[in-house]
Amino acid sequence: MAASLLEPPFSATHSLFTNSHLSYKPQTSKPTTIHFIPLLRSPTPTTPIRLCAAGEPVEPPPTPPSSLPETSEEYNGALERNRDRRKVVRVAWEKLVRWSRSWQSKAKTDVLERTNKVVVLGGGSFGTAMAAHVADRKAELEVNMLVRDPEVCQSINESHFNCKYFPAHKLPENVIATTDAKAALQGADFCFHAVPVQFSASFLEGIADFVDPGLPFISLSKGLELNTFRMMSQIIPGALRNPRQPYVVLSGPSFALELMKKLPTAMVVASKDKKMADAVQQLLASRTMRINTSSDVTGVEIAALVAQGCSEIRWLATKMGAKSTTLTGLSGTGDIMLTCFVNLSRNRTVGVRLGSGEKLDDILSSMNQVAEGVSTAGAVIALAQKYKVKMPVLTAVARIVDNELTPTKAVSELMNLPQVEEV
Repeated sequence: MAASLLEPPFSATHSLFTNSHLSYKPQTSKPTTIHFIPLLRSPTPTTPIRLCAAGEPVEPPPTPPSSLPETSEEYNGALERNRDRRKVVRVAWEKLVRWSRSWQSKAKTDVLERTNKVVVLGGGSFGTAMAAHVADRKAELEVNMLVRDPEVCQSINESHFNCKYFPAHKLPENVIATTDAKAALQGADFCFHAVPVQFSASFLEGIADFVDPGLPFISLSKGLELNTFRMMSQIIPGALRNPRQPYVVLSGPSFALELMKKLPTAMVVASKDKKMADAVQQLLASRTMRINTSSDVTGVEIAALVAQGCSEIRWLATKMGAKSTTLTGLSGTGDIMLTCFVNLSRNRTVGVRLGSGEKLDDILSSMNQVAEGVSTAGAVIALAQKYKVKMPVLTAVARIVDNELTPTKAVSELMNLPQVEEV
């Protein structure tokens, strides 16, 4: 019918309009005139236009439900509640920042201070990126890269570039390359293993005679050996013929290029020896690399922000009496994964657009559906304060939604929160 109203001719005697369509009786003494009488616009964008005849009393339609207050008292109350919510979020964030600053002032640095030499086995992309990261931690630290390609070795030593993997990224001057295993390993305090899994056993067997039995091995290699199905935690001590070789696995959602560009990275060091895991954490943790520790060597894989966010939800839900089986099921982790990684998610859409620099008001005005997370973010933090639960990532999200923190600043602050042990 809406389309037909736009088509000529438009009059009371048009064939579309009969007594069965209209509720009034046409007057015979004078022509009947049809008027559009718009109602006052309501806060919702769907106010209807009513069709009536001249002289017919206009009955206002039922008032559509509105989330806006109808009186000045209600409006002022809504403003006050919004101010209170924003204050709760602001206070929660300030507490986290103070906690972070306090922790940083007490953080141990003795491992880095007493470390003089680190060796990286392998001259590939991730080995090179890790060598650069460790070298940046202390200018006096000697970082040796054991490589097999003489051209790569020469490129690193003469021009400070890995000509094969990172020809456009200059390496710190305290990164030294060599093809001599004995020279590389001699006097090393830590060893980073970055040789591909399928070649690791034969490579390590060839250098075993030069490896100190107490040298901590930090594995950067991921996967299983195809013919034996062994993990690196089994390959390294086996190939070195030392079942007590100190071993740490470093894992997490990271890429060599991001590490080389000094982009925020989150990883986990796992070892059955907690002191060893703590030592590697001290060695690697920086303003751009967040390192958590774990004793679970076989299960160390996280997706930085999502994993942290899931943990925070679990902390709060558990305090409120939720069951862990619910949180790990479809209604918990399942729903979160869908929200975080599927483009159809409205909350994901808002988050991606906020991260790209758009204003929240512009984003919301362009959407015809509600992203529940926008209004829920602050409420969750108020709930967390009630139950005395720290929620760094979700507090940052609430601050971004309130336009009191940029995504870039939020990531920077989150990366510098205290490094923790994963439970």
